Amino acid sequence: MNWCVVIPTYNNEKTLEKVIRDVLQATRDIIVVNDGSTDGTLAILQLFPDIMIVSYDRNRGKGYALRKGFERALQEGFTHAVTLDSDGQHYASDIGLFISKAAEDPDALIVGSRILPEEKMRKGSGFANRFSNFWFRVIAGVSLPDTQSGFRLYPLLLIRNIRFITQRYEFELEVLIRSAWTGIRLSNIPIRVYYPAKVDRVSHFRPVTDFIRITLLNTVCVFIALFYIKPFSFLQYLRKDSIKGFLRKQVLQTGDSVAKVTLSVMFGVFMGIVPIWGYQLITAVALAYLLKLNKLIVIVAANISIPPMIPIILYLSHLTGGFILSADSHPVFSSEITMAWARDNLFQYIVGSLVFALTAAVFFGLLTYILLKIFRKKPVLIG
Repeated sequence: MNWCVVIPTYNNEKTLEKVIRDVLQATRDIIVVNDGSTDGTLAILQLFPDIMIVSYDRNRGKGYALRKGFERALQEGFTHAVTLDSDGQHYASDIGLFISKAAEDPDALIVGSRILPEEKMRKGSGFANRFSNFWFRVIAGVSLPDTQSGFRLYPLLLIRNIRFITQRYEFELEVLIRSAWTGIRLSNIPIRVYYPAKVDRVSHFRPVTDFIRITLLNTVCVFIALFYIKPFSFLQYLRKDSIKGFLRKQVLQTGDSVAKVTLSVMFGVFMGIVPIWGYQLITAVALAYLLKLNKLIVIVAANISIPPMIPIILYLSHLTGGFILSADSHPVFSSEITMAWARDNLFQYIVGSLVFALTAAVFFGLLTYILLKIFRKKPVLIG
């Protein structure tokens, strides 16, 4: 493992020199990316002729700076890069923690989780972090306690072929999402953090603009996850060994009660069929969290609506609606689409889908309950 430290900076002349000197205690392989600073940053960098500098005139954003730093690191032959901010909030002495962790798992992207009471965080940071953590878990299926932390270690050889689209603060969220989607392991370690008094703080995070950018990124990624990543990942997951492993760990040997597992299956199946296409998984996860159900079981059960099953679900829902309403059990297609045609078929489908969802939920719930009562009594659960 050949590693370096990448420090993106923009108008942090008050803290930059101390940050560099602190990092020099850990390594001399330092790349500072001057993201179009207009203060005394260039003069400070001239004090360190032995470090590598990437500089450009116009401010392009933290994400762009990190990407340029990674490019330079790869050109210099580095396989890993530790990133930390230039505002002095990170302790350079914690770099060794990342290197030790990476020595155990060199293919992981390691995120430093800040140890600090929420009331001491910068205004808005606590909410933004919780917001980001929640949607990251929905999108990527991975739980991280601090997705907004900039103190990280990146496996450069694994992320170099990912084509990123963002350039500002949202890049650090995008790189986590895209890494999770490509199968790169994500882990975290606790780190210290220092927030100076409010009058001494220098932050370029724009609460409104950057929060909107992060929200838009989350929105786009949710749709990609729902309509592409999740369905195909689930299809790949449907292998004999994976199914056995899931049943063993999450169903038969979990600490959850039989009732909780059964209700999780029922709720997941119900949410996978109800007619809120595009929002089924999001709603299911959010409600499962509020209802304290097994979220992983809910997600798996909700995948009853994977692409190959959608036509079947639509047809059976319409068929059920016709039976309930004593209407035509088959959709009536016509070249002359009228409001009456749309109203009749849509209403029949909605009623049928709700009844069909409830019926399927009860069926799979009873099946789950019976199987749990049988197999949980055996010492060897799955051969």
